[in-house]
Amino acid sequence: MRKKTDTKAFMDSKAWTLCLTGYLLIFVVLCWWLHNGWVWAIFSLTVLFAAVLVYGRGRDRGSFKANGPIGEQAAGSFKENEQMFESLFEHNPNMVCLLNTAGDIMKANGMTERVLGFSKRQMEQSSFASFMLGESLGKVEQLFEQLRTGLPISLKLGAQHREGYRVDLDATAVPIREDGELTGIIMFGQDITAAKRTEEQIRHMAFYDDMTGLPNRRLFMLQLEEALALAKKHEHYVAVFYLDVDRFKVVNDCFGHDYGDMLLLQMAERLTRCVSESDFVARTEGDEFAVLFNGLTRIEQVHELAGAIFHVLEEPFLLEQYQLHVTASIGVALNVGEDGEEDADALTKSADIALTRAKEKGKNNYQVFNSEMKSVSIQKLTLEGELRTAIQQKQLMLHYQPQMDIESGAIVGFEALIRWKHPVRGMISPLEFIPFSEESGLIVPIGEWVLKEACRQNKLWHDQGLVYVPVSVNLSTRQFLQHNLRDMVEEVLRETGLHPSYLELEITESSTMDVEHAILLLLELKSLGVKISIDDFGTGYSSLSYLKKFPIDKLKIDQSFVRDIMTDPNDAAIVASIISMTRHMNLKVIAEGVETAEQLGFLHTNHCNEIQGYWFSPPLSAPQAEELLLRQQQAAAADGRFPS
Repeated sequence: MRKKTDTKAFMDSKAWTLCLTGYLLIFVVLCWWLHNGWVWAIFSLTVLFAAVLVYGRGRDRGSFKANGPIGEQAAGSFKENEQMFESLFEHNPNMVCLLNTAGDIMKANGMTERVLGFSKRQMEQSSFASFMLGESLGKVEQLFEQLRTGLPISLKLGAQHREGYRVDLDATAVPIREDGELTGIIMFGQDITAAKRTEEQIRHMAFYDDMTGLPNRRLFMLQLEEALALAKKHEHYVAVFYLDVDRFKVVNDCFGHDYGDMLLLQMAERLTRCVSESDFVARTEGDEFAVLFNGLTRIEQVHELAGAIFHVLEEPFLLEQYQLHVTASIGVALNVGEDGEEDADALTKSADIALTRAKEKGKNNYQVFNSEMKSVSIQKLTLEGELRTAIQQKQLMLHYQPQMDIESGAIVGFEALIRWKHPVRGMISPLEFIPFSEESGLIVPIGEWVLKEACRQNKLWHDQGLVYVPVSVNLSTRQFLQHNLRDMVEEVLRETGLHPSYLELEITESSTMDVEHAILLLLELKSLGVKISIDDFGTGYSSLSYLKKFPIDKLKIDQSFVRDIMTDPNDAAIVASIISMTRHMNLKVIAEGVETAEQLGFLHTNHCNEIQGYWFSPPLSAPQAEELLLRQQQAAAADGRFPS
């Protein structure tokens, strides 16, 4: 009977050992296949529990005596189970520690040594909490509280390596209970320091600007949402400042992008001087920054804060050997008042609208958002959509204002002037939509259409046998600086069949600020055989010393000088000087805006060549201009002169 019992015990022990071994092999393959840390943790827990169970069963059966062959086999099996437990514990791919109920480390494996840098002897009998950073001590206390309830717990802890650096752990603690009492703790851990560092790097890339180190737009919006929630709760004000560096493109173009980056870095540093710990500075894009001011108690503080920003910008910026004085435009939006917004997205849009208004008002100033600005912005958006439709549906048309020779009274040319025949609003003045077209870039397709239509109409008049006179077309600054301008003009002349000598291109003085580039462009255009005139002369920036270098045919005196030549001696002197100068430079001069006989007499006395204005004729539709040409041609055929 004794022999049968011992044999059964041995067989039970052997069966458990075989099952455990098979289970281990299957789980090792599964873990290797999944590469999952949690699977390894479950594996480790299961292995240890199974090993402890086998160890316990062997110990319970250990009353088998080592008498006889069966007893010796049972004792050997027990010893093998114990060795297996030790091997699994020591070579576990995770940190494993056995703790007593006081939280002292009773046993630690080799991975724990490698992760924390302390030897087993240094760790054993030491408190587990003594290896944790201060921020994790509270978590360790909570851990032991929960373990006493019999429930395992997983949490992330920060430990300190023997050499002093931080080690991040993903830890799982499992209680060991006997008869319902906590008798020990098994602690597993994985070193996630590298993974956490990667996670932080990814977060930094997602929320911070890589050049200045400032938060980016995404993080700014999150902070703004929190600030607005707190402002609503505590009833204080929040202000958003959008700041844009004035003429930043000029810095990039003149000095290069490296210098532009240096300027932005210094700008970021100066803006941080203007904020407190509760405020927030971000670089949203390009040369644009956003500042969030929290906890304002008075709306008037906005003016003080804007003044502080302008003050820190007064000091010149040092870009290696260069000193630059840089200004900025600022748009401000508040979460209070009838124009205040309480939504982060709406508030930033309002600040952006105010920034646009600050730029329109000459830059180097700040504007606080109001509802009128929003209305203007909506009107602009509406205008842009309608203008695009006007281009597609051919709602644009040209009027032609005659230019008269002051001596003979004959028509010597027409200036093509664009008009917009809106289906609802009627005829819209170019003063209303041309500035917006310049700003939005629509002036380029519009300008190309004007050039093509003016050349087509002039060629049609020529084909009808009317007087051959040139047509003048204004080139915007955007058009003039296009790299393919010459090719575009050449293609239009080829398509319409107009001889180049009957096309006159008018450019403004402001387009010629880059003198060398302007000369090259003008020479390219002149090579086509077209004529060139400087429009609105006297209102731009060109120097007279450069003017003689330009390959031009005519100067056009701006109507702002002509208007008051009979009442303002200064304007009269300016006009007389321009006429005299052009005569000495062998250029023709035309005065625009002539509305009275007295103005005509003054210009005639001072030997002005041509005039344009309502005294002679307002802008005419194509049929009206054709009729005028026909009448002049008939009068010239009748008596050889144009009636006065």
